Amino acid sequence: MLDNNKAILIGVCLNKIEFSKKENCLKELARLTDTAGLEVVGQFIQNRQRPDAAFYAGKGFLEKVINETGSEFPGVLIFDNELSASQNRNIEKEFELEAIDRTEVILNIFHEHARSREAQLQVRLAELQYQLPRLKKLWSHLDREKGRAAGMSGAARGMGEKQIEVDRRIIRHEISQVKKELVKVDRQKEIQRNQRDKIKKVCLIGYTNAGKSTLFNRLTDAGVLVEDKLFATLETTTRKLKLSKGRDLILSDTVGFISDLPHHLIASFRATLQDVRDADLLLHIIDISDDNFENYIEEVNKVLVQIDAEKIPQFMVLNKLDKVDPIILKERVNSRKKPILVSAKSGENIAGLLDLIDDKLHNAKKYKLLIPHTEQKTVNNLHKLADIENVDYLENGVSIIAVINREDLSHFVKYVVSSENI
Repeated sequence: MLDNNKAILIGVCLNKIEFSKKENCLKELARLTDTAGLEVVGQFIQNRQRPDAAFYAGKGFLEKVINETGSEFPGVLIFDNELSASQNRNIEKEFELEAIDRTEVILNIFHEHARSREAQLQVRLAELQYQLPRLKKLWSHLDREKGRAAGMSGAARGMGEKQIEVDRRIIRHEISQVKKELVKVDRQKEIQRNQRDKIKKVCLIGYTNAGKSTLFNRLTDAGVLVEDKLFATLETTTRKLKLSKGRDLILSDTVGFISDLPHHLIASFRATLQDVRDADLLLHIIDISDDNFENYIEEVNKVLVQIDAEKIPQFMVLNKLDKVDPIILKERVNSRKKPILVSAKSGENIAGLLDLIDDKLHNAKKYKLLIPHTEQKTVNNLHKLADIENVDYLENGVSIIAVINREDLSHFVKYVVSSENI
């Protein structure tokens, strides 16, 4: 991303009461910076009543922190708060260091981690929407043109203004094209969703690095990449999951959420997050070993509101119980309403989690049915919708023992001979 990969992190706290929260934000920014391939050589927070109009943080404060880390030769200042185009230009001109903000770091990570065509399109859309109001910063030929125009007539400045408009039209046109491509991808996914519409859908959600992919692998043997870095998963991965009652279900692993995730980034990942909105049940995975888990729960729920998924039934799954002191674990568990404790890494209580999912989604019984030989279509339908335990071909029909969900029973009720609870 940069020739000099050393970075200073800058946070501005506008409310002294929230200073500890800002410290946590800077710790998270440090993790993001590490994921982006940069080395953090300093972290600094300034208390202010309001952002500085020219530099966001105070000019004197920035001079001080740069001097304190001068021996490290930092190449970039990274702000935890989003910078305006003018603030960005002022900082880079005054201190001769590149200045970027948290959103740009996240975009760089997404750009590097996007593998599928869908994810690449979504990241490109977010990049373009971020770039559009910042053309003067990002398009270097404009600076060169302004340099040539110094001391020249107003006509030259007018040409520069026209060039900016041309560049804006180019970006707007590309945004339009990318959106069209994403619509095509969404239509293809809609066809796939319709094909499996009768199957229950469960979606793993949670703050990034909560252990969703590890749990997904534990449940499905999918072999999804697991890294101790933020946003290791960008694409939604989907697998069938076999349960003990009734039909199988579809399990999806989604992109991790993060605090203050830019709205345009959420909008860009609309197609990916559609899997969350389509779910019958959400498994909210929480790293219970993280001291900030309460804040992370709140941030995830904020995103659910943004994508209109807050009313979908949700299980709170407290993960990494093997990494927490038992006394602390008890305190944290008691603070939540009916949580489910698991260790995705060791497999502890995974069977209990599956039973709870099964009970929530499936109200099933075991039935013995006798279906006439002439009703082969019904037999085929039963194989699609139920879990078949035994089949006997008798003289007067096909005798089948199957686990059937209550919602599917209406198709076969007239063939039922007996039933029993599972």
